[in-house]
Amino acid sequence: MTYSAPTQPQLGVVGWLRWMWRQLTSMRTALFLLLLLALGAVPGSTFPQRSLDSARTAQWIADHPTAGPWLDRLGFFEVYASPWFSAIYLLLFISLIGCVLPRTKILWHQVRSAPPKAPGRLERLSAHTTAEVDLPPEQALAEARSALRAKRYRVHAHDESTLSAEKGYLREAGNLVFHVALIGVIIGVASGYLFGWRGDVIVPVGQTFANTLIRYDTFSPGPWVDPTALTPYTVRLDSMDVTFESEVQGRGQFGMPRDFTATTTFTPDGGTPRTEIVKVNGPLETGNGTVFLLGNGYSAKVTVRDADGTVVYRDSTPFLPMDNFYKSSGAIKVLRAGGDLGFSGFFLPTGTIDEQGPRSLFPDLLDPGLVLTAYEGELYPNANPQSVYSLDTSGMKQLVDDKTKEPLRLWLKVGDTAQLPGGRGSITFDGVERFAGFSIRTDPGKSLTLVSSLLALAGLVASLVIRRRRVFVRVTADEGRSLVSVGGLGKGDDDGIADEIAQILARLPRTP
Repeated sequence: MTYSAPTQPQLGVVGWLRWMWRQLTSMRTALFLLLLLALGAVPGSTFPQRSLDSARTAQWIADHPTAGPWLDRLGFFEVYASPWFSAIYLLLFISLIGCVLPRTKILWHQVRSAPPKAPGRLERLSAHTTAEVDLPPEQALAEARSALRAKRYRVHAHDESTLSAEKGYLREAGNLVFHVALIGVIIGVASGYLFGWRGDVIVPVGQTFANTLIRYDTFSPGPWVDPTALTPYTVRLDSMDVTFESEVQGRGQFGMPRDFTATTTFTPDGGTPRTEIVKVNGPLETGNGTVFLLGNGYSAKVTVRDADGTVVYRDSTPFLPMDNFYKSSGAIKVLRAGGDLGFSGFFLPTGTIDEQGPRSLFPDLLDPGLVLTAYEGELYPNANPQSVYSLDTSGMKQLVDDKTKEPLRLWLKVGDTAQLPGGRGSITFDGVERFAGFSIRTDPGKSLTLVSSLLALAGLVASLVIRRRRVFVRVTADEGRSLVSVGGLGKGDDDGIADEIAQILARLPRTP
């Protein structure tokens, strides 16, 4: 007799698809995708993102000519819009959906079905106790039912001598709520990314900001946002009040800001203007975006004239604070025929120059000054994007003093005028005004994300605290009394099941 080798069963297309679905919806895969999502977010916080700061991104790529282009092809500068990050996000979403649906079906059947019949030998359960009670079997069974219900068990009698009880369905419900809430968090974050936007703007005191695209200094819209369809409204900055700690011996550090308050006039589209106070922790709700006060600083009012005295530049230039005493950096860019002019340096609210270099002794306007270096050439070489607060000198040449032949250094107080070398004209420091840094954000998914996060926390706590337990009771007659056997088991590690059974028996009238 000849024997043939066993034939391996073939899965077929449907079988492979079923296997792939089960792998995708397993808990192990979901945890792995969560890990991948966390790892995928690391480049988003490590490398500059083009949607947030295109100038910094372009500069990073230029500074790393070998790695920069490759990282750009891999989407490391647009992580959250990259195909690979979106793939992880969608796979995690599908995995959670596939995990929730069968869990919901199982929980529904468990709640609707009766607890299982008591096993024949209760002593084999993880916890078991037998006691005599001074009651007939029928009454002992009724007392046991009352004791179980007092402990919030769902009780069912499959015959006249046993009871089956179960509780802890909220443990599975909490686990299910946790998974559903994670789906809500994913949907909320995704909707915020797709339909939300963020814009930053610096508004000097006395000026008005209109909610239009061209008025933003930086604007980051979601993929499905139409930047030309922003809800119109205006915000005028009436005053910017800042209080600093001026006492050396006081409650805090010398020069520490005590309060930031922006007094604004908010005018909705077609509405009545109203005064609104904006603080660091008190944003302005516009109805289509929240206006946050992120910072404040100083703008230097500067006038640049050519050799004939004609004004070629007159504007307020914001300088960004660098330390607690508001030593601020900035750049003044003057476009003109025959070579652009660029001034880069520091604004000092209470300025001095000593062995430590130019610095500010206090953050308030006690003795303001400007420290500048001057350049001439092309302000925007190769039309590359750049920050308005820094100067790209790759296409420019630094000006030198006509007398010392050293690089030109300008030290200006309010009202001072400095002549530029080579008959290039002059620059005048006219004055100082405060500005407020506003960030306007719209996130339609934030409410869903918040509620889902709270539900996820509640579900996780419920799944960890609540115990799923089954208790079985068998009553037999014993010479006018009753012998009550109680056995129980808990799902997972449950050291308290024995105490639970003891508490149930303690409610029954025991034989002395």
